[in-house]
Amino acid sequence: MSETIAGPTSGTAPDTAPVPVLTSAAEALRVARTLVPLVAREASTRDRERCLPHDVVRAISRSGLLGVTVPRDLGGAAVGAATVAEVLRLLGTADLSLAQILQPHFAFLNALRLRGGPEARRRVYSDVLAGALVSNAQAERSGRNAHTHATRIERDGRDFRIDGTKYYATGSLFAGWLAVVAPASTPDGPRPHLAFVPADHPGVRIEDDWAGMGQRTTASGTVHLAGVTVSPELVLEQYRTFEEPTTYGALAQLLHAAIDVGAARGALEETSEFVRTKSRPWFESGVDTAAEDPLLVQRFGELEVQVRSAEALLVTAAERVETADALLAEGAPDTEDATAEASIAVAAAKVVGGRTAVEVSSALFEAAGTRATADDANLHRHWRDARTHTVHDPVRWKVQHIGAYSLNRRRPPRHGQI
Repeated sequence: MSETIAGPTSGTAPDTAPVPVLTSAAEALRVARTLVPLVAREASTRDRERCLPHDVVRAISRSGLLGVTVPRDLGGAAVGAATVAEVLRLLGTADLSLAQILQPHFAFLNALRLRGGPEARRRVYSDVLAGALVSNAQAERSGRNAHTHATRIERDGRDFRIDGTKYYATGSLFAGWLAVVAPASTPDGPRPHLAFVPADHPGVRIEDDWAGMGQRTTASGTVHLAGVTVSPELVLEQYRTFEEPTTYGALAQLLHAAIDVGAARGALEETSEFVRTKSRPWFESGVDTAAEDPLLVQRFGELEVQVRSAEALLVTAAERVETADALLAEGAPDTEDATAEASIAVAAAKVVGGRTAVEVSSALFEAAGTRATADDANLHRHWRDARTHTVHDPVRWKVQHIGAYSLNRRRPPRHGQI
């Protein structure tokens, strides 16, 4: 039975109406399925006009779906990795960009679960149960790679002060909380920390300036942080997450894989519908409709096998993550192998899911024909979205780690990207 609670106590709430608190995995999946038609309804128009999905995000916020991973002792359902992955896969079938907005939300709530103290957990989780979205603010353009940070989190009396600029901050224009990743001083030198910052803090300014060829509606603005003061309770020693076995990176990457797999299924379904209703058969086929063309039937069979393979790998990967999580929760003495296996299973799902999303969204035009290339049909959004999302982190390095694990039993590194 769902409960309802009032709006958030801090951050920016999408709505002040009571939000239901979902209490089980089954309820979370039921709600996600009911949202898919709403997400799909104007997805093409939103992409074409770069119209941010304010109403859709508000509906998701008010559905209670954002709070499904909150721990039970704080009022949530504490659903596992498999449920969250299926939620993002379902939403990804309708709109890859919309599903991407939720990925950092669940990834950083997991960081809070792993490293957050009682006050941080109470404040952020209570807001999330009331409908607040957590957005990322971690990527930077300066330095020799994407993990070099000019932004700093530094002590300022009792509190911390944050100054800097973050780019590609997915979902930031809808956020109640920003999860800001940057170095802070420690006795061993600067180490990565994670600060939860209310998005309406007066020192925060968010620009709506994302201009990618795909994922046009992820609300991935540039976040400017100037003299942002944060209480120490809201600053987590994120670097410690990587000093011991966890599924932090595996879950984050699993959700990316789920988005790709959902996008592949969504592109295949739209291609099938287009061929059945709009494509014409090739004159040599000898059939009356494109859907009966034997060569197209063969091609759709090949694509269906690819999508089902990606879906199966996603399920397996989620099971491995949940197995590792269960061992960690039990305090098992040796979790190195279980967490390594979880990361490798997720890496395999991400490689196949990403490749499948790109291939299916490209094969769309091969299968559907010339009519599918009409700009007003906007079918190219599937390829643009898949191609943009799948460069998020390079699969070539995932394949490298899979190979090292398979051949030499070398466990993958703990850096949160595999």
